[in-house]
Amino acid sequence: MKKKFGIKAENSNSDNQTTNSVDMAIQWYPGHMTKTKRMLVTQMGLVDVVVELLDARVPLSSRNPDIDTLAKDKKRVLVLNKADLANPDTTARWEEYFQNLGFFALAVNAKENDKKKSGTNHLTAILQNVMKEKSKQQQKRGRINVPTRAMIVGIPNVGKSTFINQLAGRASTATADRPGVTRGRQWIKVDNQFDLLDTPGVLWPKFEDKIVGLKLACTGAISDNVVDKITLAGHLISMLMEIDSGALVKRYGVEGGALEDIGAARGFKMKGGVVDIERAAIMVLDEFRGGKLGRISLEMPE
Repeated sequence: MKKKFGIKAENSNSDNQTTNSVDMAIQWYPGHMTKTKRMLVTQMGLVDVVVELLDARVPLSSRNPDIDTLAKDKKRVLVLNKADLANPDTTARWEEYFQNLGFFALAVNAKENDKKKSGTNHLTAILQNVMKEKSKQQQKRGRINVPTRAMIVGIPNVGKSTFINQLAGRASTATADRPGVTRGRQWIKVDNQFDLLDTPGVLWPKFEDKIVGLKLACTGAISDNVVDKITLAGHLISMLMEIDSGALVKRYGVEGGALEDIGAARGFKMKGGVVDIERAAIMVLDEFRGGKLGRISLEMPE
């Protein structure tokens, strides 16, 4: 699989990982994403509505701007997935924000087995509302109980396959905790009411805002194989210090959030007593992504 990516890290200093002066530009656009985008274009005419999954922790950064162009003539539903990892008050504000922009918006936790607890059960009512007028027209023509065809789109690792499996009540699609695992297109029938088209996760070729790339890397939407984990963890810590510094103190028992202090507190020592900063960086990233630092949103609606 061909990949196009670039990383630029300037003024990186392992002794001071929380500085905002570190400049880290991330570009990651595997070759198969070009093919996926072409597929979205050709399949868009087959669907009635486009359901775009966002990461509730970074709703703006996880919105692929290409979707606005590709789905400009379609009904749109925005699903804020991984709501269990995000600040619930902030997520509620994001739902209101998107609704005020004219979208249907819904917060869910697709990993929750119970549909009611996960929030995915509300999607049925939303899609019925979205398609209300078209359903009336179909009934007038004698077409009754025609399934709504919905395309599920989103960036890598946002949880599309898990979301569809939750809706279908079975393991219909392959899932994995790494970006880009879904291959090809898959149609899944749900309760004879909906035909869902699952699609591979797709990013856009260039992040105009460096912070967008950083946030996506922090949440795991960009492969860890193409990022400097120490620098990335430093950026994450900087954001956490501004948003909820108490989360770091509570989890690691250290003030200031320096990776060296966190690693020392966890006993990550190498030969000669040197702190293994890379191991500490990997732990901080993994624990943020797994919600062990608490329910934290990295973005607030303006």
